Amino acid sequence: MRSLPVYIIAARRTAIGRIGGLHRLRRVEDLAAPVVEAVLKDTGVEASEVDEIIVGNCTAGDNPARLIALASGLPVTAMATTIDQQCASGLEAILAAARRIAAGEAEIVVAGGVESLSTAPWRIAKPRNLFQTPHFIRPEPTGAVPMAEHVPHISCEKLALRLGITRAEQDAWTFTSHRKAAEAREARHFVGEIVPLRATTEEARDQSAVGPDADDLADLEPIAGEMGTLTAGNISALHDGAAFVLVVSEAEWERRGRPPALRPVVNAALGVEPGLEAEAPIAAVQKLYSRLNGLDRSAISLFELSEAAAVQAIALGRQLGLDEAAINPEGGAVVRGHPLGAAGAVLVTRLFSRLIRNEAARGARYGVAALGANGGLGLAALFERT
Repeated sequence: MRSLPVYIIAARRTAIGRIGGLHRLRRVEDLAAPVVEAVLKDTGVEASEVDEIIVGNCTAGDNPARLIALASGLPVTAMATTIDQQCASGLEAILAAARRIAAGEAEIVVAGGVESLSTAPWRIAKPRNLFQTPHFIRPEPTGAVPMAEHVPHISCEKLALRLGITRAEQDAWTFTSHRKAAEAREARHFVGEIVPLRATTEEARDQSAVGPDADDLADLEPIAGEMGTLTAGNISALHDGAAFVLVVSEAEWERRGRPPALRPVVNAALGVEPGLEAEAPIAAVQKLYSRLNGLDRSAISLFELSEAAAVQAIALGRQLGLDEAAINPEGGAVVRGHPLGAAGAVLVTRLFSRLIRNEAARGARYGVAALGANGGLGLAALFERT
């Protein structure tokens, strides 16, 4: 079957908010619908023209894509699909939309991700007898044993130890990431990207993007004890947020005047041993490199990584021989936070801003979105500005 060309012609997101913070009362449809409406408005696409919405989400349950479709004013005939691939859900949703269009199954698809941990339902283990007390659980994706909250951070500690990445290096990366994000905010690089859900300054900026000073970072206690290198300052915390893109066929792209767009080029997905999650995005990018089909990897000048901790971003650069300036040039997840099912879609939205919206970065042509996911999964995708 011949693969048809695919184009991303709009990308938007909410500000990313702390759990119990900026979006504390907003359900997934409340977060997502304004963003979906914004990408349609940006392109002049009528809601009635949308064939499907594909949504990455980890915690809402049922099929939040249908709720979001109805809340966004999409036609009742539009198919609604939810994907739970943990942290990779949002990026996988966008790639799934691209596959639909490449196969000729759809012309216009809204895709992305949303997470509202502030309003997510609780999971409670069913008592096995009359005397057992119900208890809250977070299921381990690879087995029956409940997963501790800090498993990804243990994996990052292992990575730091293996590569000899120090606490000072991680704190320095974090400090620099906050500085880059602040400079981008001052230059108004997030203005066309973030959809304020209310007309306030608070709604127009990521809630956790408040840069610490170097002394603040140095004073924090290590998470894993005295010998640990990870702290609350140099990791990315779970957050609420939503991000969506509009994916269209070549016929629709041409009909709308060939607007500036991102074109999905190639992607790679894989698994690593559970417990080595921190290495998964690096392995995914390495696999992606093997599929470039003649494209020189030096042509790729931008890497958006949703890092679980600063050590992951440092390791990506070292293992792949990348210029650190090419990785999260306007700050990453250690700055804005990590909204699980939306995280991958945030990366694509950032690529859209850097490659399409940002005049200063127009010389760049190729960018990669990459991240790991619970259970030892990695996903990376290459996009081209066209």
